[in-house]
Amino acid sequence: MRRTGGEIIAEFLVRHRIPYMVGIPGHGCLGLMDALKNYEDRLPILQVRHEQSAVHLADGYYRITGIPLAVFTSIGPGAMNTVIGVASCYVDSVPVLVFTGNSHTYMAGRGVLQEIERKRDADSLRVFEPITKRTWQAIRADHFPRILRRAFSEMLTGRPGPVVIDLPMDVQCESAEVDEQDLQCCLPTGRVMPDPDLIEQAGRLLDQARRPVLVAGGGVIAAQAWDELRQLAEFLGAPVVTTMMGKGAFPEDHPLSGFHGGSKGTTCGNALTSRADVLLAVGVRFADESTSSYRHGVTYAIPPTRLIHVDLDPGEIGKNYPAEVGIVADARATLAALLEWLKANSRPRDYEKTPYFAEIQQLRREWLAHVQKLASSDHTPVTISRLIAELRVFLDRDAVVLTSSGNTQAQWFQEAMVYEPRTNLTTGGFSTMGWTVPAALGAKLAAPQRQVVGLVGDGDFLMTAQELATAVQYDIPVVYVVANNIGWIAIRDLQAAVYGEDRAVGAEFLKNGQPISPDLAALAHAFGCYAERISAPAEVRPALKRAFESGRPAVIEVMVERNYPLSGSPAVGWWDVPVPTYLNRQRARYEQERAEER
Repeated sequence: MRRTGGEIIAEFLVRHRIPYMVGIPGHGCLGLMDALKNYEDRLPILQVRHEQSAVHLADGYYRITGIPLAVFTSIGPGAMNTVIGVASCYVDSVPVLVFTGNSHTYMAGRGVLQEIERKRDADSLRVFEPITKRTWQAIRADHFPRILRRAFSEMLTGRPGPVVIDLPMDVQCESAEVDEQDLQCCLPTGRVMPDPDLIEQAGRLLDQARRPVLVAGGGVIAAQAWDELRQLAEFLGAPVVTTMMGKGAFPEDHPLSGFHGGSKGTTCGNALTSRADVLLAVGVRFADESTSSYRHGVTYAIPPTRLIHVDLDPGEIGKNYPAEVGIVADARATLAALLEWLKANSRPRDYEKTPYFAEIQQLRREWLAHVQKLASSDHTPVTISRLIAELRVFLDRDAVVLTSSGNTQAQWFQEAMVYEPRTNLTTGGFSTMGWTVPAALGAKLAAPQRQVVGLVGDGDFLMTAQELATAVQYDIPVVYVVANNIGWIAIRDLQAAVYGEDRAVGAEFLKNGQPISPDLAALAHAFGCYAERISAPAEVRPALKRAFESGRPAVIEVMVERNYPLSGSPAVGWWDVPVPTYLNRQRARYEQERAEER
């Protein structure tokens, strides 16, 4: 059958059951849009108000369903506007298929409207090279089937990630004979299996361990390996510590939950991981925040702790810590193989009677008591800790909560109990401001029967608040809880903590020295959302009830305490933030003077 380039793309996506195309049309993708007109009932288009948001929406959808979406943009600024979203997906290993428009092949290099061409003709693809798994530019319509097959395979196999296909305007409209077989569904299947010899080595280490700890990262969620993780933990009597991307892989009300490690982690998690004799880390990058910037003994002590590291990406194994056993394989397949080996060669531990289990329970009690103290504040304006506590009590066990940056992200990670996989969605590695508002739309489309909440600061919210129009247009009833502290207060507090209280600069929203904020509830109301503004602890749950009962997209603007120390919660690990040399000298001189005075 003869089809245009745009029709080939649309037919391929329909046959591969892609549920939505998300984006903004422009002159650079007119041929594709014309083809999509014939597929409206099978491949619906979702309009957003900014191309960055299109990728974030696709990101949120995938994290719930495991199904990638396709994003389309025009040439030039439209394509460039997707970069932040694509980079977020790349760092967090989220697949998305992005189509960008570009100059006609026969006009490339002339400097047509919105073309980047001073070093190479139609050169925008090079911007995406460091933030995608692969890019392609189609120069003939009959190339599309092969490119699309390779793109699907690339984004979904191995370590998942985004791919970009560049579409010259004329190639979208050019027609070609296409073999129907070339358009058939060809999604890659199967899992990368672990080496049996390495499973035996890892199994022996775990069987001999007296203080084993399992560390679960985003790879466990991506592989849907949460059942195997729990079974292995219970067989070994080993606590499970999760990273920010792994939060939810293990129920945090389970007695073997060790919560989290790292600079934004918990005292419980850091104590367990730093004292472990054997660590099994699965789908973990060992990034700086989750390791307390590699300061020995704060979160990890590798060595003498012996590390078994499992990851799909061989580049992660041995990158930051030496692994005694490194296994390049699928998380679910590896955990299942380890469990099978242990059952054949060992016995399950009666862990509830061990001193190690008693220590885990004591560490859990101490951390939960700390959180309860933070959460019990009756201060008005409400603290973020109390807001999180009220939100957690109100929400269902399987509610989906999205965060993306700042104190709301850090404190939800630290203080909120999460019980189910794929209910804690966050930008772990890129911590992208502006992610939560559009990503929550994707999550709600993916899970229409579940509560979906975007927990976000005012600075983060304002970066993509225009997507409230998208929520209203498509009746997507996400509830946004906006913790308004009138600024990027997490950064202000970090500046004060590292450089001194008088050195905080540029992070507060001020006019003539006084805090200034738009009325975010009024803004949301203007978009057509249900909205209200509150500030007292007792107002939180009633406001949530009204928002959900409205059945509409909703914004609860919560005026929260902005003054330190009630503006956040204390970090329990360590994070490497460089300090100018002169400040170090000033601090040393100040400490010496105080010592002499004493």
